[in-house]
Amino acid sequence: MLSPSTAFWYASRATGVVAIVLLTAVVVLGIVVSRQGRLPGLPRFAGLGLHRYLSLLAVGFVAVHVLTAIADSYVSISLAAAVIPFVSAYKPFWLGLGAVSIDLIAAIIVTSLLRHRIGRRSWRAVHWLAYLSWPVALAHGIGASTDLRGGPLLGLTITCALAVLGAAGWRLASAIRALPRARLVPGLMAAPDDLLRAGHR
Repeated sequence: MLSPSTAFWYASRATGVVAIVLLTAVVVLGIVVSRQGRLPGLPRFAGLGLHRYLSLLAVGFVAVHVLTAIADSYVSISLAAAVIPFVSAYKPFWLGLGAVSIDLIAAIIVTSLLRHRIGRRSWRAVHWLAYLSWPVALAHGIGASTDLRGGPLLGLTITCALAVLGAAGWRLASAIRALPRARLVPGLMAAPDDLLRAGHR
């Protein structure tokens, strides 16, 4: 039978891994849905709904990850260290990155709840922090534990990184391809006026 400390240790690491996978899916979906407006083959509300559901699920796993890490008596991690960066006595830098990621996620949640009061522009500016919270959380996972540095979990970590880089590369390529067409719009709109002027001469 597992001791409470061992159970919390396993729970903390398991929920941390699941949280990284879910955060990766949220970031990838955010990149794709933001560019396309919807997922291929699905209506817009389905893509946005899936993004929102996975975001809430990721937050839930992050919360359990933090609480089980605090409850684990093998190392001393206080609640303050979970939200205040770089004050932990245990691995202060790597746990500090985890606190930074949690604070960024909390800022996104709070501004989403207050979206109608703060305005879309302010909400969107803070929402971009979601993209920053992902690499910070990944760095935290790699540095704070050896689990993600070898074996199958190393492959999972690399897959998550490649998924986000692939989505970001696809979006950048799409933006570059769309750029020439955007530059043609003013010229195309001016063409009828030029034809009218020529007809009056």
